[in-house]
Amino acid sequence: MKHGLIFDLDGTLVDSLQGLATSLNYALTLSGMPTHDHVAVRGFIGNGTRILIQRSSPKGAGEALLNTAEQAFKAHYDLTWQDGTLIYAGIIDLLESLQSCGHPLAVLSNKPHPFTTAMVGHLFPGIRFAAVVGQRAGIPHKPDPAGALEIAKAFNLTAANCTVIGDSTMDLETARHAGMQAIAVTWGFHDRERLVAAGAEQIADCPSELLELLRVAPLDCET
Repeated sequence: MKHGLIFDLDGTLVDSLQGLATSLNYALTLSGMPTHDHVAVRGFIGNGTRILIQRSSPKGAGEALLNTAEQAFKAHYDLTWQDGTLIYAGIIDLLESLQSCGHPLAVLSNKPHPFTTAMVGHLFPGIRFAAVVGQRAGIPHKPDPAGALEIAKAFNLTAANCTVIGDSTMDLETARHAGMQAIAVTWGFHDRERLVAAGAEQIADCPSELLELLRVAPLDCET
């Protein structure tokens, strides 16, 4: 039985920091709030759009202001994300190798679902993902396991036969809550030290190293 592999998107498959920071600072400026450099924005990313806005806004910002900033961010990002989003080096080769040896692949992101599906479809047209799941109304986002378990059903696999691969402590929590294995990657938004402190047992520093980890039983990825 082939193992199901569930990839995070931002910070794992794609470097989206430039695009996110540009749209965030546009929204903050439009809403009359201070902007942030990329180092700060990197620390805000990972828990969905609303929390991104909350983390970047001054304390005491009211709901109306947060709503305005969130809508401005989404509108700007919808028009500009392609200019600030790059596939990490080695990711296409990684996905093609995993696809060629028959592993079902999926994407699970806290990015809003329309952005997630549009980005994956545009950047990875040659990869057959069994499921692409972003943040949707009424569905709890990571680290809640609902999305990961939904993907396991799409794979027609048990949770124990799936692995979550991501760059954040939240991805590790998601895997634990879902009863899945986890592999952390260090090229994204959370540093190695933070991942280790969160209990990461398998860590890859580059896509080729991730592929080597995925060649080890029980994943059985021989090419």
